[in-house]
Amino acid sequence: MSTERLIGKRGRVVRVAISVIGIVLLVNGSVRGSDDLWPFGPMSQYSMVVADDESILFTRISAVTDAGTTVDVPLNIEGAGVARAEIEARAGEIVKDPSLLQQVADGWARKHPDKPRYVSLELIQDTTTLVGGRVNGPSVPRVLTTWKVR
Repeated sequence: MSTERLIGKRGRVVRVAISVIGIVLLVNGSVRGSDDLWPFGPMSQYSMVVADDESILFTRISAVTDAGTTVDVPLNIEGAGVARAEIEARAGEIVKDPSLLQQVADGWARKHPDKPRYVSLELIQDTTTLVGGRVNGPSVPRVLTTWKVR
């Protein structure tokens, strides 16, 4: 028996339609170039090559807790409920409106009610310089903005 007879005309039409819709969504996401459209948009943080004599930027959030400790906020869904890629993509918005960091503190408190709460947050960008493809000295942190948690 041939595969055509097993699938049937309706099945082929459905499969072709799903394929066309998927391709259209991928092309649209790639043309618009936004990670917000994932999985139908580019994952731009993986699409670049760093030259041997350039700098690498790493964005992170540091928090002071109500226990008096300073910690790096775990930027993933299990940690604060937001991924690092989302913070990196919205860093400019966060600098303009630091209150957006409140969502990070709220996400942490909701997911970890038994852990110390965040009382202040800093959006930090670490710069690591490469020379000849090798790290040249320690990374240099730069505080982009701060937020006092409500």
